[in-house]
Amino acid sequence: MTTDTITIKGLDKPVTRIALGTWAIGGWMWGGPDDDNAIRTIHRALDSGINFIDTAPVYGFGHSEEVIGRALEGGRRKDVILATKLGLAWTDDQKVYRDSRPERVRKEVEDSLRRLKTDVIDLEQVHWPDGKTPVEETAHELEKLRQEGKIRAIGVSNFSVTDMDRFAAVTPISTIQPPYNLFERVTTERDILPYAKAHNAIVMAYGPLCRGLLAGKMNSGTRFPKDDLRSADPKFQPPVFEHYLHAVEALKAIAARHDKSMLALAIRWVLDQGPTVALWGARKPEQIEGIDAAFGWALSAQDKSDIEAILRTHVPDPIEPDFMAPPQRD
Repeated sequence: MTTDTITIKGLDKPVTRIALGTWAIGGWMWGGPDDDNAIRTIHRALDSGINFIDTAPVYGFGHSEEVIGRALEGGRRKDVILATKLGLAWTDDQKVYRDSRPERVRKEVEDSLRRLKTDVIDLEQVHWPDGKTPVEETAHELEKLRQEGKIRAIGVSNFSVTDMDRFAAVTPISTIQPPYNLFERVTTERDILPYAKAHNAIVMAYGPLCRGLLAGKMNSGTRFPKDDLRSADPKFQPPVFEHYLHAVEALKAIAARHDKSMLALAIRWVLDQGPTVALWGARKPEQIEGIDAAFGWALSAQDKSDIEAILRTHVPDPIEPDFMAPPQRD
């Protein structure tokens, strides 16, 4: 497979510009885990040329990390850039809340190292800002862990520019992970991409397929079970869902100009926006198919103009993914 790569400051190996996203592998909010398929999915991604895996403890409350650790046994760890996160805790009944206190930061890194069966985490990211802990305290503890050799590079996710400025005064930010796709882009394009370009950081776009909407396979009859995240996403509720589906159908014509799928178009659009990596979420091996179709081409100026016209027509008031934000701790 022909792949694009990009360099993350602090790491000595370039990463593929598509990373395997593993939220669904953890099972939580995605209908439960399927470990055998998950391990096959990870192996398929690696065999396809992907060398970058992104996870988090909250994905299945440790389960995603444990599955990745099992999948990378037998010598495969050395070929992978492994990214995880911290800063989200949970209660016994799986209520998630933000917690980036220094003691929590250290505990999460130690727990992730154990679950991932590795001696070092290549990229450690703060999952969400903790409004009750000064960002400087979180950054300072991460810098200590970096100097101890337990992590190599540091990133943030879902942070404002103000918080990133405060964080970066303590330790360099190598990556920024916001939601970013054709339908969820306002904040990222206004704030995050300019910041990344100015500070030599890489944007790791999560949700580039907008939770499957931009894969082009849904229709007005598509329904989601109660334990599926999309059952609470306002974009997937009538009558708004129909507007998004009409936009997808129109976008397919742009993809057809290049003999590509809607999925490939959505990923290519993210990659064409700047210093970006797209997180490709998958939980079944067959969901890895099509990755190579996102590489080796680019959207033309006419394509981009037509895409903007389609979005203005069908989704003039796009909904940002604010519903996904976890609460602050009590």
